[in-house]
Amino acid sequence: MNLHLAILITYSLVLMALGLWIGRRVRGAGDFFVAGRRLGPGLIFSTMLAANIGAGSTVGATALGYTYGVSAAWWVGSAAIGSLVLALWIGPAMRRQAAAHQLRTVGDFLEHRYSAAVRAVAAAILWIGSLFILAGQLWAIGSIIAAVAGTAPWVGSVIGGAVVTVYFTAGGLLTSAWVNVVQLAVKMIGFGLIVPLAVAMLENAAGNLPGIAPDYFHFLRAGSPGILLLATIVPPFIVSPGLLQKIFGARDDRAVRIGVGLNALGLAAFAMVPVILGVAARAQFATLPSPDAALPMLLVRALPPFVGAIGLAAVFSAEISASDAILFMLTTSLSQDFYKRFFNRAASDTQVLRLARWTAVLGGAGGTLLAIALGSVVNALTIFYTLVGVSLFVPILAGLYVPRTSSSGALVTMVAGVCAALVVHSVTAGRGWGIATPATAGLAAAGAAWVITLVAFPQQKT
Repeated sequence: MNLHLAILITYSLVLMALGLWIGRRVRGAGDFFVAGRRLGPGLIFSTMLAANIGAGSTVGATALGYTYGVSAAWWVGSAAIGSLVLALWIGPAMRRQAAAHQLRTVGDFLEHRYSAAVRAVAAAILWIGSLFILAGQLWAIGSIIAAVAGTAPWVGSVIGGAVVTVYFTAGGLLTSAWVNVVQLAVKMIGFGLIVPLAVAMLENAAGNLPGIAPDYFHFLRAGSPGILLLATIVPPFIVSPGLLQKIFGARDDRAVRIGVGLNALGLAAFAMVPVILGVAARAQFATLPSPDAALPMLLVRALPPFVGAIGLAAVFSAEISASDAILFMLTTSLSQDFYKRFFNRAASDTQVLRLARWTAVLGGAGGTLLAIALGSVVNALTIFYTLVGVSLFVPILAGLYVPRTSSSGALVTMVAGVCAALVVHSVTAGRGWGIATPATAGLAAAGAAWVITLVAFPQQKT
């Protein structure tokens, strides 16, 4: 067994053991869903940043840097902008609503503000989108293990799915928050070691990068990836149920502002890291079978073994921590938004907790199968970000700040946004027409539908 694989296996066992140990403290669904609403700024920061530096920010963004160059920084940079808005504006407002009305999920908020129908539609969209992003995280894990062990990527996807399912099922948000502290520490150490070495590789390459496009070093590249990623990524990072439900576990507004704000600063500082790694991989490997292999190949083939192994552990941490955030969305959506609301309103706390754990197991299995089918990180994550942004951005913000927004208006807005995005995606194979990407078209349709319904179906009750 080589050093890289030995470290990843040992680290996986430690994460599962830690999750099972902390999971013994879970006494009910309240601990599982919102960690008893006891999370302070430190835990909010670590669990948010650990979730946000995942497959898209590491394997996916490095693949974009390898292929397109400096403009790939917009992937993580857009997430930082969305997180800043969440920290200073939407997050504290949503936390107050959750605490005042004992809300556990974004579905709870949508029903409280609108109706059960809005909750059901949002939960269905969320389930579809969440499976796609979970698949992206697990495929990234598969790419890492494939580079280390020489196996097919699907083998690594299965292993990663098993690890995250075990420790998340043990305790939900409470387990994830504490495990994420360990994962974030490993990420900081790992990337702190590998980035200086990648910079040294670029200096040695002296700009010798074969086959690059003319705009490879243009930060303000208009295409994708480029500034148009703002429309795809900023809205989901403001209204993503996985992030909002972590905020529901905060003890007060100060914890939200500080914790999520530090997360935004962390993302901003990290934005150039995958670009540096991607360009360094391009300097070392002019051709690769897949751009997703750029980061694993750099760590395994171009760095000293020990440093590469620690770097792999950091990237592995990134994918695992993001995966548990997705399982969090899946489990809470099904157990709270569907089962308890529509099928068994008298369900006990124990019954809801049991279903949440079984949902985590099934969600992990479903995400693994979808990862094998899709075979790409960025494709899977882009689908998720687009669906969440076009369906939830307008209804959540309007629900918080525009009292006249009605249930009918929210439903029409969600349907219009999703349909417009799907049409543009289908007709253009996901490329869009210039600035009219699936995300921008969906947001424009959702906004237009909201304005129309504000006149046609105004909210009558206060």
